[in-house]
Amino acid sequence: MLAAFEGWNDAGEAASDALNFLSLYWDSEKIAGIDADEYYDFQFTRPAIERNGAGKRRIKWPTTRISRAEVPGTNLDLILVSGVEPSYKWRAYTAEVIGLAKELEVDCIVLAGALLADVPHTRPIPVTATCEEEDLREHLGVESSQYEGPIGIVGVLAEVASLADIPTLSLWAAVPHYVGQSPSPKAQLALLHRLEELLQTPIDTAVLTEEAEAWERGVDELATEDPEIAAYVRQLEEAKDTAELPEATGESIAREFERYLKRRRRE
Repeated sequence: MLAAFEGWNDAGEAASDALNFLSLYWDSEKIAGIDADEYYDFQFTRPAIERNGAGKRRIKWPTTRISRAEVPGTNLDLILVSGVEPSYKWRAYTAEVIGLAKELEVDCIVLAGALLADVPHTRPIPVTATCEEEDLREHLGVESSQYEGPIGIVGVLAEVASLADIPTLSLWAAVPHYVGQSPSPKAQLALLHRLEELLQTPIDTAVLTEEAEAWERGVDELATEDPEIAAYVRQLEEAKDTAELPEATGESIAREFERYLKRRRRE
């Protein structure tokens, strides 16, 4: 199961956009939904009016969409959960999601989120992976989360999944806080690349790569117009580059080169 939620857990809507990308890319089919009236404050998360393919006006309510996708050429059967962070009854909401996961015999849950951070837009967007299940953590080579503080629905869902004995992995993309508005294609792309590695299946992100490059050029132009922002970006770049120097080992370089070769072969 892959899950992402718009709202507090989703800076630049990078996580929910990544999941929507996969839903379209793998032509997922809706199999269930969660009743919006039970969990949303419509004065805070308002419905929207839109026209359908036939030109008729209709109301689109905030909800949680649950769909299924089969990845071509693999034995992967994915359940995609996307929606807006609920306003009420988080315990009941997460119990409903986990109940569905149990019913569908989900083996593992991957939760995607995005947060605002002191990172430069000119460097690769870092994606942090954490897991509380020891065997899975060792298998993937990730750490347990050391965070303590307020959480959103992603954190609650991770805890409830753990109590239900479903292994859960959390992925968090760090979005530059000075350009945290939506969309954030570079952060979205970073999450997709990490999911591509986890699922061990290729994902054609060429169009999104072009969008990410255009986004970075646009932010470059804005930074050059404001000397203070330009100086701040340089400061972030220096801090990032200095922090990463110890990681420039033969192993890390080989890993990056291997990833590059895989993408070249797909192209």
